[in-house]
Amino acid sequence: MMRAVILAAGRGSRMGPLGHDRPKCLVELEGSTLIERQIAALRRGGVDQIGVVRGYRAEMVHFPGLSYFSNQRWAETNMVMSLAAAADWLRSGPVIVSYADIFYRSDLVRGLAGASGTLVITYDRAWRRLWTRRFADPLADAETFRIDGAGRLLEIGGKTTRVEDIEGQYMGLLKFTPSAWDAVEALLSTLDAPVRDRLDMTGLLRRLLAGNDLPISTFPTEGQWGEIDNPEDVALYEKMVCGGELVLEQVLSASEMTAG
Repeated sequence: MMRAVILAAGRGSRMGPLGHDRPKCLVELEGSTLIERQIAALRRGGVDQIGVVRGYRAEMVHFPGLSYFSNQRWAETNMVMSLAAAADWLRSGPVIVSYADIFYRSDLVRGLAGASGTLVITYDRAWRRLWTRRFADPLADAETFRIDGAGRLLEIGGKTTRVEDIEGQYMGLLKFTPSAWDAVEALLSTLDAPVRDRLDMTGLLRRLLAGNDLPISTFPTEGQWGEIDNPEDVALYEKMVCGGELVLEQVLSASEMTAG
């Protein structure tokens, strides 16, 4: 069985009128919410059971056939503590983890599900095409990402002025196995509560690398995904759809959504 967890506890504070009154996962792209697009990609990618970690305006995030976890301290904590709300799943089998502010295709999910490795993260090798469209200076936002010849992660999340330090961009879609989560829980047990509360996923990956706690594998893609940080991102992706640069998969019907 393959499970997936969508981390949807946060609010869209930078989304202006598109997200001021709703969780960020409910921001719409081409007439469908991000979480509807994530559910469709996960289901079509072979995921049997989907869980959602809710926080801000939790009552607004309710879809048939899903399981729900709660991060009641969503306003005081970051993504890793939201993920910890689903610890029971993470201890019992492999789990794909998805940020709530991204969209991606089902073939990427299927590839990630089948990829070998204790902890596997996806990345976009064609990142410059998208970052050049999103930012006047792509290097101002892009972070370091380096891998070795076997595809093992060497560096992630640093700032750089050299494009050579960026072999791709981390996407916010990854897969944990129980042994990977064991390593995460061991690491978290060494941190003070304020540090744990502030820890984001990239920070967690950096700490795992620094401690040589476990190898981190990577799985590449070439575009056809996106992250949404502001209303301008939504406008860009919709323009790309109209121009044929971006192809979005259809969301599921109510009956399809409940089918595992």
